[in-house]
Amino acid sequence: MIPGLGKKYEVEFETIAKPKDEYLTDEYFELDLPVAPAVVVGDEIVVEGTDVSEIDLEKVICQHLGLPEPEPRKKGFFGRTR
Repeated sequence: MIPGLGKKYEVEFETIAKPKDEYLTDEYFELDLPVAPAVVVGDEIVVEGTDVSEIDLEKVICQHLGLPEPEPRKKGFFGRTR
């Protein structure tokens, strides 16, 4: 999902992945970072402690870049998305 959005909007992503136990340490909480898993766009925490849908992430990226929101995805058999 993220690489595709990065190409579509020409934005840079940074992914930080660590073992779950490292996110539960006192040292991590002292950094004042969001609870993992988290998605942050600019200075805005989009979600923390849960996943985010691709369309919700795309909306936040568009807002951050000053672009119009993406068109809603079609529903039904022929409009299915993965």
